[in-house]
Amino acid sequence: MSDEHQPHPKEAGPQPPFGQPRQEYPGSEAQMDPRPDFGEDSYEGRGLLKDRSAIITGGDSGIGRAVAVAFAREGADIVISYLNEHEDAEETARVVREAGRSVELLPGDIGSPGHCREIVERAIASFGRLDVLVNNAAFQMSYDHITEIPPDEIEHAFRTNIVAMFWLCQAAIPHMKPGSTIVNSTSVQAYDPTPSLMHYAATKAAIVNFTKALAQQLIDDGIRVNAVAPGPVWTPLIPSTFNEQKIKEFGRNDPMARPAQPAELAPAYVFLATDESRFVNGEVLGVTGGRPLA
Repeated sequence: MSDEHQPHPKEAGPQPPFGQPRQEYPGSEAQMDPRPDFGEDSYEGRGLLKDRSAIITGGDSGIGRAVAVAFAREGADIVISYLNEHEDAEETARVVREAGRSVELLPGDIGSPGHCREIVERAIASFGRLDVLVNNAAFQMSYDHITEIPPDEIEHAFRTNIVAMFWLCQAAIPHMKPGSTIVNSTSVQAYDPTPSLMHYAATKAAIVNFTKALAQQLIDDGIRVNAVAPGPVWTPLIPSTFNEQKIKEFGRNDPMARPAQPAELAPAYVFLATDESRFVNGEVLGVTGGRPLA
């Protein structure tokens, strides 16, 4: 047994205060300070997804990038769907290729059903199969009061965060065989909403319900559906959706007194995507640093 001590969980990642300035939405991981840890130097695969094919929406940065890196090192080829953050997406693709796997980058708005179909078609055309769908992309913005939220932005949040999941699943499921998995990104906000994130939090609550219903519907087809509910995570959404004071103190008031790094989320997605979790279905796995889901 090693005599080396593991770091205290509160000290295992950067702690506030942060000096990160505010960015324009959707933000850039390349311009974040401190740079998020997405597992490039730490994640070691075990071949749990060998020669499988995955789609990851929002895979250019943040949690999506960390999941892409982990999946590649577990042996998967990947289609990365993202909005327009090309520099971040290319960085993700670089690490996936260095893992010896194939990657396809597909920019565009998943708020369009046609683009959702195109994402699935790219996976089938490139890899000949689809084994894992990770519905991770999301829109978030903060407002002090409900009356300040633009009506079209409410619709945009729901279309991006939950309606697109319907479209992606409708396109993907006909190509998924028994043993395939769907992993959705919800949030602690689904259970303990921050008032300033009202429209975002409402979509995350809808994703919990969607996950549980779809899991029951698809189990006879051999397809499992689960979700991950992160707590605060240091991603480009933070500097692009909060004011500078909230950015500076992000995560301080949570049990860990710091935000998670994306690399700390990736193992949960790997677990739910692989045969390691074959008897887990319709569940929400919280990775919140101790903040209760209910």
